[in-house]
Amino acid sequence: MPVFRFHHEWHLPAPFERTYAALADVERYDRWWPQVRSLERIDDVSGRVTIRSVLPYTLHLVLTREAEDEGSGLLRVGVAGDLDGWCQWQVRGDGDDTVAVFDQEAVVTPALLARTASLTAPLLRANHAWMMRAGQVGLARHLGRE
Repeated sequence: MPVFRFHHEWHLPAPFERTYAALADVERYDRWWPQVRSLERIDDVSGRVTIRSVLPYTLHLVLTREAEDEGSGLLRVGVAGDLDGWCQWQVRGDGDDTVAVFDQEAVVTPALLARTASLTAPLLRANHAWMMRAGQVGLARHLGRE
């Protein structure tokens, strides 16, 4: 089963504090990230999220906070459910703007996706890239309205 690793760098037209706060507020991602369809808090450190991008497949995930350190700009969650792994943001100020670096490492867990992941990897990567671009545009708009 292949391990998927993703790396994205977002340049955002907002100060560090506002950007970090928006990325730390996972419960409101659906306000600015179109592919985040639903969010439900489980407890103080975890919640369920439903994600749907271009492919006709909905991911059901449980995210569990592993790190939230504004001083270092780090946000990290463990990911379980249809994916197993982790993802994180490393956020840093860049003058009046902010750079948010996203890294993720995960394997797909549903049997059908896991069996076909090697063959469909380019499609899954393209789907992920499209979702991330939409998230970047949505967050930039959201930060511009605050």
